[in-house]
Amino acid sequence: MDRTAPAQEIARTAEQCRNWGRWGDDDVLGTLNFIDDAKRLEAARLVRTGEIHSLAQAFDTNGPQKGWRRRTNPVHTMTDTGADAENGTQGFPNGMGGADDVIAMPLQCSTQWDGLGHIFDRGKAWNGRRAGVTVTSDGDLVTGIQTAAANLVSRGVLLDLGRVLQGEIGADYPELPDGFAITEAHLEAAIDRQGESARVGRGDILLIRTGQYARTRRDGWGDYAGGPAPGLSFTTAPWLHRTEVAAVATDTWGFEVRPNEFDDAFQPLHQVVIPNMGLFIGEMWNLESLAEACAAERRYDFLLSAPPLPITGAVGSPINPVALR
Repeated sequence: MDRTAPAQEIARTAEQCRNWGRWGDDDVLGTLNFIDDAKRLEAARLVRTGEIHSLAQAFDTNGPQKGWRRRTNPVHTMTDTGADAENGTQGFPNGMGGADDVIAMPLQCSTQWDGLGHIFDRGKAWNGRRAGVTVTSDGDLVTGIQTAAANLVSRGVLLDLGRVLQGEIGADYPELPDGFAITEAHLEAAIDRQGESARVGRGDILLIRTGQYARTRRDGWGDYAGGPAPGLSFTTAPWLHRTEVAAVATDTWGFEVRPNEFDDAFQPLHQVVIPNMGLFIGEMWNLESLAEACAAERRYDFLLSAPPLPITGAVGSPINPVALR
């Protein structure tokens, strides 16, 4: 990889990993096509104890966002309260009272999916469509996140890079330092060390724990939203393509290593895997309780349910992913 030639490297890797036309000209699901009935049945058979883990961060004003590109933390407002009921101002008969609330937030302010209309490559959206007619002021007219509402249930696999590499990097905690680039060799080492239940293949939803989220809960948010972070190396794009995973999610803000590996680029791995590969990316997931359970039992696969909200035309969605073991 030539770090001084980002445009050349992005174009070459995009061509190598491109799935345009693989599922037809009208496709809106990209790599979610790898999740079929057999894969869902395989995932269901992984449930042994009924143990459940929510993989979501909190949706509240104490989140990591600092306003970059108008991304703010959620604002929750009560429109009816118990005090209104006590005061009899709600207009209900016979002593009836209630509470109501609203929330205002960017769709990508906490645990979320990036949809296929989120990132473009040189003016092209997923499957080679023109970006300008695919996503307009009316939203994503083709691959809106609602098209994936029933598809993100599959076998989940956790690769706990923080724990696997802790000894090698000499960390005090099971977490990777900011700026650590996770390579294909690191991913394969994690699979080998974690064992058969960590194998990764077609239709799986891959979860990668770096440990950065755990560090923020210990030390404060800092620059979690957009700052330096461990993450996937740009060089992992061919591995993600070859393994035919349906989706990938991490416990970091941006999925890939930050600072990025090129001298002049912004999120180049996004630029390859979303519009060219058709890969769904999850960010800001809370993998801590799941990682502890997987490490204790030495079992790293599970049924994962992570459907987006069917928000018509949206290019991303907040979620509450659930792992069932």
